Amino acid sequence: MSTISKLSELTGDYVFDAARTRIAFVARHTMSTRVRGRFEVFTGGAYLDGDRPSESGVWLTIQANSVQTRNRQRDKLLRGKFLEAGKYPTLTFTSTAVAQLDETHYKVSGDLVVRGVARSVTLNAVLTGGGTDAHGDAHVGFTGSVTIDRMDWGVNWNAGTSAMISPKVTLEFDVAAIRES
Repeated sequence: MSTISKLSELTGDYVFDAARTRIAFVARHTMSTRVRGRFEVFTGGAYLDGDRPSESGVWLTIQANSVQTRNRQRDKLLRGKFLEAGKYPTLTFTSTAVAQLDETHYKVSGDLVVRGVARSVTLNAVLTGGGTDAHGDAHVGFTGSVTIDRMDWGVNWNAGTSAMISPKVTLEFDVAAIRES
């Protein structure tokens, strides 16, 4: 794979490569251990403008029922009591602004919708690479995270879980995307 040497070479519409993209989260349980999980089913894409990054945008739709923590009982609780996946089958993110901080660091602001509640968040994103493969297809990679208060979206089961599980959750992403045009 050849490396992209200028940001302008990245301009185009991209689709997330689900096989090489990870959408995950980390939450503290009883203030001492961390619970890590991920979402297995999602679609996403981006328009990247290498000459004017502020014109770029990203969108993501996650299937709530696809949450996985490697614990069947906890996954069932997350899908049912916390995310109410039957009533709110998707979580979404749609960017509203992109700001370039330096050659590889960006702030991506947008609306995160969980359980039907939309709140603005700002993700820290890092461009990890870009290039073309042997077939001439352009690829780009980003990593990043944002820490949210799950209570802002009503993600809770009862008073007991409020005390046992920290309201702060870090959402993490490691995205590989393929240019469509």
